[in-house]
Amino acid sequence: MHSAMAIRPMVKIAAWSLAALLGAAAGLASAQEHEHGGDRGRGEAGRPGRVMDGRGQVLDSRYNHGRYYPPVGAAVRVLPEGYRPYFFGGGRYYFSGGIWYAPRGPGFIVVAPPVGLVISVLPPYYSTVWIGGIPYYYADNVYYTWQADQNGYAVAEPPGNADQPSAPPGNIQNDVIIYPKNGQSSEQQAADRYECHRWAKSQTGFDPTVAGSGGDRNNYNRAIAACLQARGYEVR
Repeated sequence: MHSAMAIRPMVKIAAWSLAALLGAAAGLASAQEHEHGGDRGRGEAGRPGRVMDGRGQVLDSRYNHGRYYPPVGAAVRVLPEGYRPYFFGGGRYYFSGGIWYAPRGPGFIVVAPPVGLVISVLPPYYSTVWIGGIPYYYADNVYYTWQADQNGYAVAEPPGNADQPSAPPGNIQNDVIIYPKNGQSSEQQAADRYECHRWAKSQTGFDPTVAGSGGDRNNYNRAIAACLQARGYEVR
């Protein structure tokens, strides 16, 4: 009789302790999700359930991107070989293969990069998507746009109409012929030609799409050729 009565408080204490532990774990998970912006922090609204590989990486199928990346918050002890370091807004970031890392404790965690951070080279795998007449370069739920004044690609806010991509505009007609040296797709060629056209027009004042445009066509052709060569094309 006394033994049974003594056991009941212990059972209640154990049950209370388990509930407390579960509550704390749930609170920690919620805090981590808030800190890292949810599933990936960018462009996840309305996305289907996550598809993961055997290493815990998540499939990014947006715009048929078709690559696997570790989720935000994933921890690593050592950065991959060939990473590029960046310092932005008082923070340190490391970039490798389309994945962004930041220091955390004795190692590093996967993060979403801050808007405005500029990189000189796009990740090896990216998708070009036209939204509102502007080409965006997309990888791992991050959008990049070309910034001619900084000669690089800036991390951009996800466009408000990101789920409504449009077709790229027709090729800009000019006197140069380009040959892709790095296997660029026709879509990528159109995006690069368009961006180089915009840059060359801003540099020379000449616009081949406008009849009677001011500026000098030869200077425009030299400018667009230099821009395209920098993006991996042979220009003739």
